[in-house]
Amino acid sequence: MKTINILTSGGYTTVQDLGRRGFAKYGVPLSGSLDTFSARMANILVGNLESAALLELTVMGPSIEIQAEMDIALTGAKMSVTLNKEPVPRWAAFRAIPGDVLRIGQVSAGCRGYLAFGGGIDVPSVMGSFSTYVGGNLGGFKGRPLAAGDVLDVNACPLLDRPMAIPETYIPKYPSRVEVRVIIGPQQDYFDMNNSPLFDAPYMVTAKADRMGYRLQGSPIAIKEDMPQSIVSEPAQPGSIQIPPDQQPIILWVEQTVGGYAKIATVISTDLPCVAQATPGDMIAFTPVNIDQAHRIYKDQARAVSQIKAAICP
Repeated sequence: MKTINILTSGGYTTVQDLGRRGFAKYGVPLSGSLDTFSARMANILVGNLESAALLELTVMGPSIEIQAEMDIALTGAKMSVTLNKEPVPRWAAFRAIPGDVLRIGQVSAGCRGYLAFGGGIDVPSVMGSFSTYVGGNLGGFKGRPLAAGDVLDVNACPLLDRPMAIPETYIPKYPSRVEVRVIIGPQQDYFDMNNSPLFDAPYMVTAKADRMGYRLQGSPIAIKEDMPQSIVSEPAQPGSIQIPPDQQPIILWVEQTVGGYAKIATVISTDLPCVAQATPGDMIAFTPVNIDQAHRIYKDQARAVSQIKAAICP
């Protein structure tokens, strides 16, 4: 069994995969990587299944001592990364040997990085997922963020026979203004959609932004006078934009199962990774699309992922 030793934990580092599905009815949220595109790419680069367990890094990366020869890849936010104090590329696989020290610094663009190890991190599967749900103290590594002194196992797997890298054209940029497409509803009748400020000007990401939700600040969005200020709590999915009594939007995330406020719109799944990379102070601009357009966008991304795989894994 291969292992890695956490020397410093970074800002908020957790073990994640693509999520824990099918348990929301029991109050167990999806969890998983917020930027699923970057997480999938990191695993592809080191020869893993896209659903393998990896590390999600928030704002500041960890320092890690490598205790076995393995392939590693870092994707997502722009973060400085060195191996034994020598720079190594992002969005590309690199080889480490026992005794090497990997250090990942603070983000300079984006919010979250994804660090994959060949073979995937070996943690117990809980309800069919390796993801950490800190609020429930389950999954991942002991149900919590990593801390200095933790030792993680990495599954054994063959080393890559050649380096792999994501072509530059497919690497996302992380601007301070994020363009996000949404589908109207499900409670659009609660709002005057013909004069909604949601689409007039961007909203700022506030400091209250975490894996449960992003609170935004901008033009107030009022509920119609003849409508109640809240609704009976109902299931919510990542990307739901609910409007509480303060009239400021909240984008719900992966550690939320229900919402008790009317939802004016829902971020399409393809654009959720863009939201995941927004940091406090960044601006999010919303554009409405219909279901057919959202399906086409989803299919376009699926084709792009297939093209990436073909380019790096011929």
